[in-house]
Order: sequence, then C-alpha cells, then structure tokens
Amino acid sequence: MHALYRQEGAMLRVEVMTEPEVTDFISTHADALNSSMQQVAMSDAMRRRLERSNFIFSGFKAFHELNEAFPSLIGENGERKPFDTFLNEVHAIDETYNVNYLRAEYNFVNASADMAAKWEQIEADGDRYNLQYRTQHDDKVRPEHAALDGVTLPPSDPFWESYYPPNGWNCRCTVAQVRKTKYPTTDPAEAYARGEEALQRDTRGIFRFNPGKQGKAIPDYNPYTIKRCRDCDIAQGKTNLAYIPDNDLCAACRLIRSCQHTSGCKADPTFGNRLLISNDCDTTELTENTRAAHAILSSFPSVSMRIREHVIQHGVKNPEYEINGMIADRKGIMSPKGISDGFRKAIKQGCEVVVIDLDMHLGEKPLAVGAISRHINWRHTDFENGTIKECYVVYHGMAVVITSQHLGREAITAEIEKLKQ
Repeated sequence: MHALYRQEGAMLRVEVMTEPEVTDFISTHADALNSSMQQVAMSDAMRRRLERSNFIFSGFKAFHELNEAFPSLIGENGERKPFDTFLNEVHAIDETYNVNYLRAEYNFVNASADMAAKWEQIEADGDRYNLQYRTQHDDKVRPEHAALDGVTLPPSDPFWESYYPPNGWNCRCTVAQVRKTKYPTTDPAEAYARGEEALQRDTRGIFRFNPGKQGKAIPDYNPYTIKRCRDCDIAQGKTNLAYIPDNDLCAACRLIRSCQHTSGCKADPTFGNRLLISNDCDTTELTENTRAAHAILSSFPSVSMRIREHVIQHGVKNPEYEINGMIADRKGIMSPKGISDGFRKAIKQGCEVVVIDLDMHLGEKPLAVGAISRHINWRHTDFENGTIKECYVVYHGMAVVITSQHLGREAITAEIEKLKQ
C-alpha cells in the first residue's frame, strides 16, 4: 500500500508492479501457495513449473488488489487522504483477497500439485493402464462431480485434457490407474456428456485444464485474468516478452513475468536482460556458461536466457540455464560419443533442453558433422515423447537448434552443417 500510495494521476500505472514492495508481496503470496504442495512428492522439474505458475497467478491477483484499492486514495473533496486513513479503508480488501480467497486458492493448488504428481507417474506408464475418475464417495461430493465418478478411459484420451481433476474450488476428486481387464472402458460420447454435466457451473470454462500436462497449479484463465489468456503465446512460453497486447492486464502480465525472471539476478553487460545471471550462480563455471549463452543469443535473437543459481540436490547439480523459460543444462563433451551421456544426465536433472557445447573441448578440432548428427539422432525417442524439446549445438561462437521437427540424419546434418559457415 505504500507503493500504491506513491502513485500519481487518476489511474493506476502498471509500472507499480515492479516496485520492490509489490514484488515482495507477490513473492510472499506465491510462497504461501507453494507451501501447500511442500509435502507432495514430484520431480524437481514439475515443482519448478508449478511454482512459476503460482508466482504468475499471485502477480495477477496483486494487480487486481491494487486496482481495487487505488480509488480509495482520493477523498470526496478530490484530495489525497492521509496514508493511515487510506490504509484503514483498504483492510477489507486484504481480508477478502488474502484470507477468504486465499483459503480456496491454497486448497486448489494443493489438489493441483497432487494431481500433477499423479500425472507424472501416469505418463511414465503410458497407456499400460486406464484411468478411472473417482470422487470421495461421501455426502460432501457435489452432485455434478458425482456424474463423473467411474469414467474410465486411456490416459491418451483427450478427455483428460478438460476433465482431469481438480474440477473446481475445493474439489477433492482424483483418478486411479486401473487394469484394462478389470473395468470396461466408458463410451467416449457418454464420458464427454458426463464431463459437461460435471462442469455445468463452470460457465467461464476456467477449470478445463490438466495441471500435470500443462505444468501449472492454476490455469492461465482464472478469476484474475481474461479468457484469451488461455490461448496466449506468452502464457505458453512461445513468445518473447517484448510482445505486449494493448491493454493494462497484458502490460501487467509482461511486468509480472519479467519480475519473476529478474528476481535475484543481474543483467549481462552484452545482452542486457536477454541474459540474466543469478547472484547465486556457480562462479567456477560462469565464464564457460556465459560464453555458450552468448553463442546462442547471438544466433537466435528471439531467445532469452538465465544462468541459474547453483544448488546441489540429492547429489545432482541443478541445471545451469533457463532458455525461454525451459530448464536447460550445458554439456561440454569430449567427443561425439558423449552426446548420449549428456542427454541422459540432462534428463536426470529434469531438463527440457540440452546444450551441447563443442567449444569447451572440441573447438580446435574440425567439426565432425556426421558423428554429431548420428549421435543426436540416436536420441530421437527423447524428442518424440517430449522429454527433450530442444538441443542447441554450440561451435565457434555460433549455435544451431535441433527439435522434433529435425528428426532424421539428413535434417540434423543440414542444421549442423550451418556451423561450418
């Protein structure tokens, strides 16, 4: 409220979202949501995604709180009220948002985290088992949610993209993996009809999401956002944050996401905020990490990166980068044969992106295009199942990227050949 009180003019300026008091407030709220899933066992990668989702949600919520409080700055005489008077009047807003609403949000995040963790196991098993929707079978179950009880379909069925629990505030529904021979598969048309019945009160379509598949504790479209947030490229991590649709909510979104990425970081002297360096990064590898990052950023103008804090968990060093919001690690291989090992280690670290750094040990040698292409192509399953989204190859200060669109020796070779230019 001190940060808001300093605002001038007749309308709230979205730049208030970058004020230290506001970013601290957002972080505090996000920490409260994060605490709800502290005891839920999940991969480090999933936990990071959910915590990122909680921060973004908390930022949108704070923006609404500030908007609601702003008119109270001015009294009936048109003059600014004393701060203590203003603060006393907006306590009701705090009670509404940070006691009443927060209780339901806390419970929802806990349920989402639990279901996201379940989804990780479900994905690991593939369609070996079917999924069965289950309620708690007590007198607290909502009649509309009871309509979904017993729906049984393969995990790959699109049904689970829209009707996977939680399906509302304080929803306690879950799913169970069941043997295909034990329960009959539900007719898809019937399943979707029961799904529509279950979400009949969700007239805005907020709860039609799968926290495990999306890696988000709260959907992009929620009480503090607008419907088009659900399909926004920025929310999907596909667009550089420089893109700003022309409205205050979208401008606030850009600032919230920037605050999340810049917290505890300093900008690189060469690339500015496109390369953020954590104050707690591994200083022993900072030179090499920065060199490889510069190669990627100079080759791909739309990419932004962060050199992450240095942490060792369960005996495994955490990944060094975030690349366009995805977790990545740099692998300085000794020969092309080390590529497969680099992929395996990156996956173990929870990475979605691998950076094959040839300059660290192979920069003085001719580019072994054929061997590099062959060894990357041997990891085609990692791309096909979505475990690895991108593989950057760095050589002589340049970089190329391999994705699922480049599978096959010829396509990969064509990309690697560009490094000889």
